[in-house]
Amino acid sequence: MLQFYRVMYQSRRLDDKEIQLKGQNRIFFQISGAGHEAILVAAGMCLKPGHDWFYPYYRDRALCLQLGMTPLEMLLEGVGAADDPNSHGRQMPSHWGHKKLNIVSQSSPTGTQLLQAVGCAEAGYRVKLIKDLKRRIKNFRNDEVVYVSLGDGTTSEGEFWEALNTACNLKLPVVFLVEDNGYAISVPVEVQTAGGDVSRLVKGFPNLFVQRCDGTDAIESFVTMRRAVENCRRNRGPSFVHAKVIRPYSHSLSDDEKLYRADEERASDAERDPIKRFGTLLIDEGVIDQDGLQQLKDEIDREINQAADAALASPQPPPETALDFIYSPDVDPTAKEFDNEDNVELSGNPGTMVDLINRCLHTEMKRDPRVLVFGEDVADCSREDALGRVKGKGGVFKVTANLQREFGSARAFNSPLAEANIVGRAIGLATRGLKPVVEIQFFDYIWPAFHQIRNELALMRWRSGNEFSSPVVVRVPVGGYLKGGAVYHSQSGVSTFTQIPGLRVVYPANALDANGLLRTAIRGDDPVIFLEHKHLYRQAYNKSAYPGDDFMIPFGKAKTVREGTDLSIITYGALVQRSLVAAREAEKQGISVEIVDLRTLSPYDWNAITESVKKTSRVIVAHEDSLSWGYGAEIAARLANELFEYLDAPVRRVAALDSFVAYAPQLEDAILPQSSDVLAAITELHNY
Repeated sequence: MLQFYRVMYQSRRLDDKEIQLKGQNRIFFQISGAGHEAILVAAGMCLKPGHDWFYPYYRDRALCLQLGMTPLEMLLEGVGAADDPNSHGRQMPSHWGHKKLNIVSQSSPTGTQLLQAVGCAEAGYRVKLIKDLKRRIKNFRNDEVVYVSLGDGTTSEGEFWEALNTACNLKLPVVFLVEDNGYAISVPVEVQTAGGDVSRLVKGFPNLFVQRCDGTDAIESFVTMRRAVENCRRNRGPSFVHAKVIRPYSHSLSDDEKLYRADEERASDAERDPIKRFGTLLIDEGVIDQDGLQQLKDEIDREINQAADAALASPQPPPETALDFIYSPDVDPTAKEFDNEDNVELSGNPGTMVDLINRCLHTEMKRDPRVLVFGEDVADCSREDALGRVKGKGGVFKVTANLQREFGSARAFNSPLAEANIVGRAIGLATRGLKPVVEIQFFDYIWPAFHQIRNELALMRWRSGNEFSSPVVVRVPVGGYLKGGAVYHSQSGVSTFTQIPGLRVVYPANALDANGLLRTAIRGDDPVIFLEHKHLYRQAYNKSAYPGDDFMIPFGKAKTVREGTDLSIITYGALVQRSLVAAREAEKQGISVEIVDLRTLSPYDWNAITESVKKTSRVIVAHEDSLSWGYGAEIAARLANELFEYLDAPVRRVAALDSFVAYAPQLEDAILPQSSDVLAAITELHNY
C-alpha cells in the first residue's frame, strides 16, 4: 500500500515539477495525468513489464512509473534530451515509449494506438497458430496481455469501435482501459457519447468482459484491474474497464478549464482526489502516521528535484542527428545486395503482372513464415469448409489467389471492410517482428487508413529513435484507363505519399519489375506503399517469363526503356507504355526520344535522370497525376535548379487535367494523358 501511494504521489509531483519548469521556459509543453493515478498504478501492479505489452496514452504517467520508468527518464523527455528513452528528444513530454518495458512508442493522434494494440495481441494469436513462427519469433509468451488506454473522448473515434470489433472477434487478450474524466478538452462526455456512458454502449460486444470502477479509489481500482487482467491471461477474450476519474488540472498548459468548468464542479472533483483519498485511508488504517506520510512526500520531492537537475544538465540531440532513423539503418533497399537484375535468367511461359506478383507472394510466404497477407477479399474463402467446393476469390483482381489454400487461414485471411483496421493492425503485427503484406482494395479507398499511414506507419522508427519499427508492405491497386472506373476507381494521387518521410513508394510498369520490386519490399525493413496499376495488371505488352525465386530490383534504380538522343521523357506507371507509343510515332518525324522509367518514386534515381538529360538537353516529365502539385512538379523544379545549364528548352510536363476522372469514356480520355498528348509535347519541345 505504501508503494501504491509512493508511485501515485511521485506521478503528481512530476506533473507539478513539469508545470514549474514550463513556467520557467525550461521545457516547452506539459500535459498531466493528475486525477488518474489510482487506476493507473493499479493497472501497473496487475501487469508485467517486459512480459506484457503496453499502448498507453498521454495521461498514463503513473502506469509507466509503476512499470519501472524513472522520474529522470520522464524529465529527460520533458527537456528534449538525447538520452530520453521515450523518443530521444523527438516527441513532446508524456509521449511514452520504453523498449525494455515493452511500452510501444506513443503518438499524439487520438485513438491510433487502439488498432496497433489489437495487432500486437494478434501477433501472439498468429504465433500460436503458425508452427514455423515459434522458431523464428522471440519474446512471445503464452499468457501475455496487451494493455491499451484511452480517454472518454477517444471513444468517439471510429478506430475505437474497429479495435473492439476485431479484439472481440478474435478473442484477443487486450485490456481496454477507458480513463473517463468527463471531458475531452472542453467537451463534456454527454456531448461526446450517446447517454454519456460508453460502457453501456459496448455491452453488446461478444466475448468482452466489461467492468466499471471508481478510478479514484485505489483499492477498488486494483480489484477491478486484477479481474480484467486475469480474464485476458486465461484467454477468455478482451476486457473493458471503464474507470471514472477526475481531471484536477486543465487539459494541458495550453488550456484553461476555468473558461468552461464552473467553480463548484471543480471543487467537487477536488474532494475525490485519489492521492488525498488514499493518503487518508493509509492513516486511518494505521499503515502510516501523518509524520511518516510527510517524510515520504519529502523524500519523493528530493528525488524529483535531483532528477530535474540531472535532466536539465543532459545534452540535447546534436543537430546532425535530425535525419537519423527516418529509414532503417540496418537494411538499405537501394544497396547492391538487392540488385541481381543484370544476371536474371527467365524461364517458363510469359506471365502478366498479376501472375508475377502472385508468384512472388507465394515464394516469399514459403521462404519466410513471418509473412502474413490480409485485407478485404484477399482470402480464397473465409468459410474453410467450402474451400473444396468453390474456386475461391483471392482478391478482386485475383492477385492473392490460392495463398490461403497453400498457407492456411492463419497466414492469408480477410479483414473487415475497414482500411484503418488493416493498416493499424499491421503496424502492431510488424512491431512484434512479423511481416504483414496487406492490401488496400483500391487506392481510392485508402483515405480512412491515411491517418495510420502518415502519423504512425511512416513515423514509428523515427519518433522512437529506432527503438521500434513497423516494416509493413501496403499493396494498392491504383490508376485509371479502365472504362467505367469513374471518380472512385481511377484515382492516382501518388504525391500525397511521396512527400512523407519514412515511406518507400514503388510503382512498377511491367510484370518483371513488379516481381523484383515486391520481393525487395518484403525483404526490406521499411514501410512500403507498393502501387500496382490496375490497367497494367493483364496487358500483353508487359508480360514476362519468371525470373526466379530470388530476383530483386533495388529501390532508386530507374530503367532506360528506350534509348534516344533528342529528348528525354521521365515517367512511370501507365505513362511508360503511352510514352513508348508516342516515341515510335515521333521517330517517324525524325525525333529520337529516350524514355526513363523511374520504377520507384521514393527514392527515385536522380543519377539516371541527370545522365539522360545531359545527353538530350530536352526533357518531358509525364505522369497520370493531375498537373498541378503533381509528382512531376518536384522533378521539374529540381531539373531547373540543378541542370539548368544543360537544358536547351523549358522543362515540359504532361499530366492529367486538374479534374476528377469521369465515367463517360470520352470524358475520361480527355482528362487522362494519352499517347497523343505525349506526342504533341515531344513535337513542340523538339521544335522549341
